[in-house]
Amino acid sequence: MYETGDFRKGLKIEFEGSPYIIVDFQHVSPGKGAAFTRTKMKNLLTQSSIERNIRSGEKVGIPNIEERQYQYMYADGEGYHMMDQKNYEQIFLSEENVGDRKFYFQEGCNVSVLFYNERPIAVDVPNFVELTITKTDPGLRGDTVSGGSKPATLETGAVVQIPLHLNEGDKIKVDTRDNRYVEKVN
Repeated sequence: MYETGDFRKGLKIEFEGSPYIIVDFQHVSPGKGAAFTRTKMKNLLTQSSIERNIRSGEKVGIPNIEERQYQYMYADGEGYHMMDQKNYEQIFLSEENVGDRKFYFQEGCNVSVLFYNERPIAVDVPNFVELTITKTDPGLRGDTVSGGSKPATLETGAVVQIPLHLNEGDKIKVDTRDNRYVEKVN
């Protein structure tokens, strides 16, 4: 069991029968009454966020969560196929499990799959991936690196805002946490 003194950002807890990740917390000691911890957390099953005040010293559960490394193999019409790097077992993930992370899957890339009670619930990709631009408007003469931006479709289907001087076929680095262009890759 975790106590409120153990709370930190990114800690996974079991609260009211569901797994949550702590997004933010603040220990509060009012002049009157008992101390408490104001906690903002995100449900790992539904992705919804809640805020709760938890009294100091109160305990929350440790969820049955395990993170395992898999290699993305391929997608078919029904979902995504992954292979465990250690024992070569394959698992199937549905569109619901993967969500928007599918836009960063490249054949052979490594991903982390989060399991809750032996059931896959979420997928995490590396913070940065390198992808090729497959569709964008052509750059105009006189465009500079510090100029505006334009939308570009990448090889995986993701759409990112890129600088005007980039063209189709260029390889770029993308931050997967906020779907943001980082730099051009040579």
